[in-house]
Amino acid sequence: MPSSNVINGFVNGHVTSHTTDDQHDNGYGLISGNFNPPSYQKQNSLRILMFPWLAHGHISPFLELAKKLANTKNFIIYLCSTPVNLTSVKEKLEVSNNSSSIKLVELHLEESTDLPSCCHTTNGLPPHLMNNLKQALKNSSPNFKKILDVLKPDLLIYDSVLRWASDVALERNIPRVDFITSSTVMTCLCYHIFKYPQGKGNDFPFIDSIHYRAYEKHYLEDLIAYAESTQVTYLTSIYNSSDIVLIKGMKDIEGKYSDYLSEICGKKILLVGPLVQEPNENDENSFIIKWLNEKSEKSTIFISFGTEYFLSDEEREEIAHGLELTKVNFVWVVRFPKDSKGKEINLEESLPKDFLTRVGDRGLVLNGWAPQAKILKHPSIGGFVSHCGWSSIMESMKYGVPIIAMPMHIDQPINSRFVEEVGVGIEVVRSDNGKLLKEKLVEVIDKVVTKEEGKFVREKAKNVSENIVLNGDKEMDEVVKEIVKVCTKKEASKIKEFY
Repeated sequence: MPSSNVINGFVNGHVTSHTTDDQHDNGYGLISGNFNPPSYQKQNSLRILMFPWLAHGHISPFLELAKKLANTKNFIIYLCSTPVNLTSVKEKLEVSNNSSSIKLVELHLEESTDLPSCCHTTNGLPPHLMNNLKQALKNSSPNFKKILDVLKPDLLIYDSVLRWASDVALERNIPRVDFITSSTVMTCLCYHIFKYPQGKGNDFPFIDSIHYRAYEKHYLEDLIAYAESTQVTYLTSIYNSSDIVLIKGMKDIEGKYSDYLSEICGKKILLVGPLVQEPNENDENSFIIKWLNEKSEKSTIFISFGTEYFLSDEEREEIAHGLELTKVNFVWVVRFPKDSKGKEINLEESLPKDFLTRVGDRGLVLNGWAPQAKILKHPSIGGFVSHCGWSSIMESMKYGVPIIAMPMHIDQPINSRFVEEVGVGIEVVRSDNGKLLKEKLVEVIDKVVTKEEGKFVREKAKNVSENIVLNGDKEMDEVVKEIVKVCTKKEASKIKEFY
């Protein structure tokens, strides 16, 4: 293993041993990289352990926040995840020249026939295995406790969905801060429903613009049912947080939601910025960029539905027919879940017959992955057909690309309403029974990309992007100040009753 500041994991509660030239035994176990145990670290540096959920949409903002905190020189940062996730993190750190300032800590989960180590990530994970992964991570609690006992961090920044991690830190009287990677508006709605389940969401102050449509009501019903059965569990995730809660987002456009959330949860809400990773500029000659270079400015749309949603055959066919009708250029990323038998799905066979022939050089269809931020940044991109995952919305806003919103599930419909409220996108509204219609898709694409009636969306997207550049990292000054305050504040070891 190269010298990449990886603290090799804690398997079944034990520190694993590896032999490389840069490893040494310092009483905290054999480790690699330039790790300094607590007693040897430079004065006045606070040790922060960051622990995201095992999804790209969570790990990426945690990594970007880690970079910003590491750059302040106030902190020594450790990022903890499974080995399969840290492999991609290491590559990103090397490209961004942050490989020496952020230490990576491996957390090993138990392997099983259904869930081998290569599946200890949500990336490409079949939906039916998601609960297995959640349980496997929760079962790794003894290993995580060992990590806390070895590193003795001054602060744990934990993912909001990993409430058990905050409990572990609380047991050790370690200050902890909840970092929420979903939108402030969705967090605001969820917290409201969980705190006041009797209202069933109808008393939400922003219900006129932020709501589920009739064909999405099952998501609201599920949320209410979950709230009624696990109210304490959900609220504790935020309540466990020491004084402050961090959320990926921007105060300029989410202020009313963060203010209301602060009011009902009793914590100071700090929005830490869009946390978009800068694209790697070292592969300018990639075939995707070459293809885009041949297209005129704002003439092309990018279509992607994230790393965890897989289109049904019906949805894929409807989108394909819509793309034929609209006549704009497009880059379409199509993803399929991992096959347990290792069988690869043929991309061309999954599309309507002769689709690729009919669209010709007007379309580029990719199987699996594409450099999303780099594509959105390209001058030929004039629209983004998106599922409205929060990370994708932040990237689109940063690069000034208007959104053709096609929410698929859970929080995405609420994010889509927010996109329309801000004015940076238009939603493709489905039929009364929730069916995607190619005619609606064509209508919104044409409006957003080419028609005069969509000019306001294009201008608003440009304005938001300019403001992001203008504001820079202004949020981080307050974030750093508040984190230092939390780290140095003496806390009582017990939480007071708050219901």
